[in-house]
Amino acid sequence: MDFEIGIVCGRCDEYAALGTSACASCGNALALETPPAQDPSVSVAVSSSSVHGVQNARGPVTVKMVSASDAPAPRDPHFPDAIFEVDLESAAPPDAVSPPLRPGTRRAFTPPKPSKPKSVEELMDQAKNFVCRSCSTAVPLGHKFCGRCGAAVPAEILNARTQFFGQLQAPGKAKLILIRGEGVEGLSYQLNADQHIVGRSGQLVFPDDPFVSPKHANFFYRNGKLVVRDEGSVNGVYLRVKGSVDIEPGDYFLAGEQVFILESKPLLNDTPGPDGTYFYSSPKHQSPFRITQMLQGGAPGMTVCARGSSLQIGREGGDLNFPSDLYMSASHCRLEDTGSALVLTDLNSRNGTYVRLKNERELGHGDYLFVGRKLLRVEITAA
Repeated sequence: MDFEIGIVCGRCDEYAALGTSACASCGNALALETPPAQDPSVSVAVSSSSVHGVQNARGPVTVKMVSASDAPAPRDPHFPDAIFEVDLESAAPPDAVSPPLRPGTRRAFTPPKPSKPKSVEELMDQAKNFVCRSCSTAVPLGHKFCGRCGAAVPAEILNARTQFFGQLQAPGKAKLILIRGEGVEGLSYQLNADQHIVGRSGQLVFPDDPFVSPKHANFFYRNGKLVVRDEGSVNGVYLRVKGSVDIEPGDYFLAGEQVFILESKPLLNDTPGPDGTYFYSSPKHQSPFRITQMLQGGAPGMTVCARGSSLQIGREGGDLNFPSDLYMSASHCRLEDTGSALVLTDLNSRNGTYVRLKNERELGHGDYLFVGRKLLRVEITAA
């Protein structure tokens, strides 16, 4: 008994001999790759007793590749100069389901067109789901078992959570963004350790800023919160005001490029001198408080007493104006005596109003602070 090795079409289950490029019944492609071009007159003899379901009792069946000019047949873009032809002159009528062919007839077919490549959207859609490792079937997100073979989805896939790319994005950790510096704006400082000393020496170093002390401030974590502490620096740490804050006599605050100190109500001195003569001066007004401008080097500058219960600072139209300060808004901030406290309010200024910290303060995402002349913004990664 003779045995023959061939190919079974995956679409219609029809048998085909080895080397056949397409199924004769349905036109499905059988070749793994496009066959090389051949001369149209080449004939391939197949010693077979069955080709395409046609029984051959007399001898081999000859499969020819003939020129398209010899016989009219539909052309294919992959084979523009040839068609396929099966010579069945010696073949007997088959016992297959397909209708019998009379001797001398020939059946020509066009090789199937290649399948249309998948679009980017289709390829992306395939990547949305986990692929079963047993049967390669896509398993929708959230399903515990494969719907085709029943295989369980691995635990590491079910319990997978989005991870950060690296330590720089560690949840709950903060970084400082340099907003204003000496030509190095945009630098970021990651705060991943327990403590971070800022100064002319330490973990965060600003050697070019003469207003930064050797050990100026410390950024550290307490109960998962970021805290800043002034380490006894000469010029202190200034935190941007959000809305209004209570301040006391002796507190320093910053508006534009001006530094001020709040002082208590001035004492009245209307007594005469030792010889009984009164000092000649400008008229005095009742004032609940006064502020003094602090010049570089610590010397006092202008001193202004509040005429009423409030005092406004800005570039123009206020009680104390600085028209040449480009960082000062027209109406920058206001101090007010409410009767129970002195309140400093930022008037939606462009660059903000800052108050010097007395000791330490908890920081939040988006806070701004001055260390020396360096303006820093706090950014905290969500936990």
